[in-house]
Amino acid sequence: MKKLINKPEDVVRDTLLGMAGAYPDLLNVDVEQQIIVRKDAPVKNKVGLVSGGGSGHEPMHGGYVGYGMLDAACPGAIFTSPVPDQMLAATRAVNGGAGVLHIIKNYTGDVMNFEMAAELGAGEGIEVVSVVTNDDVAVQDSLYTAGRRGVGVTVLLEKIVGGLAETGAPLKQVAELAHKVNSQGRSMGMALTSSTVPAAGKPTFELGEDEMEIGIGIHGEPGRRREKLANAAEITEILTNPVVDDLGLKAGDEVLALVNGMGGTPLIELYIVFNELQRILKGKSISISRSLVGNYITSLEMAGCSITLVRLDEQLTKYWDAPVQTPALRWGR
Repeated sequence: MKKLINKPEDVVRDTLLGMAGAYPDLLNVDVEQQIIVRKDAPVKNKVGLVSGGGSGHEPMHGGYVGYGMLDAACPGAIFTSPVPDQMLAATRAVNGGAGVLHIIKNYTGDVMNFEMAAELGAGEGIEVVSVVTNDDVAVQDSLYTAGRRGVGVTVLLEKIVGGLAETGAPLKQVAELAHKVNSQGRSMGMALTSSTVPAAGKPTFELGEDEMEIGIGIHGEPGRRREKLANAAEITEILTNPVVDDLGLKAGDEVLALVNGMGGTPLIELYIVFNELQRILKGKSISISRSLVGNYITSLEMAGCSITLVRLDEQLTKYWDAPVQTPALRWGR
């Protein structure tokens, strides 16, 4: 195992200290509580947005804390859910009097712990609503979930919903938009290599030199199948068609397209995948009107990619385009 770390047990702590030093103008980082909060939180009369999950998926979620996205993030240990105390501390920190929305990826530990935190917050008089993302079309159930996994749509949802929350919209309206984004987005990913959790010191799984895993999860969970390595055009077809079919996209639809790297794939290869994606969608008369290409929800150093499509309408496009200022996403401000 070769990694730029000190001790495996200090990885999250050292990362938080690094983020605090790198973005003092954007973030307040509480290393003891293990939460990341936007600098101006709580914002009076604004719905607070809180998300979180295991570390190892950077820049998600801490990289999306700031104006126009999340108000706070709770990083757990690598690939391990944060605990309810963290989530409650984050909920308190962003409560500006308009309530708090918890954005939860559909992993059993995350869902259970956020539910406990919401109950504790309600006991303190904080109105909390939860939205669970479940956009992965690869498998119905996995090692970590009951139902579909929450993956790439989570990032896009945080941006779109964050744009609405900045307008002072009420909690009910913010939650309704979150549900809408989740319902209009789907994802599928693949892996060329495994990742290595520092505490384990060895790869999570083994792939042969001529193999790839289709439908992989962001924690190294198995996917739909393992098969022989293919070229970028074939891989993009394998990932795109189930997403298009599951979402029911048709000629004339416009989408927000995310080609996401899993941590170990260079940008030059991700642009090749995006080129293939736009070719495929053009052939179906589906337009990509907004896009992101890069590492946005990773799995440590795993090589591979995922594709996420969200069906756009005027409302979703408006709040996607709204200003944002976070460590990982910045435009319009």
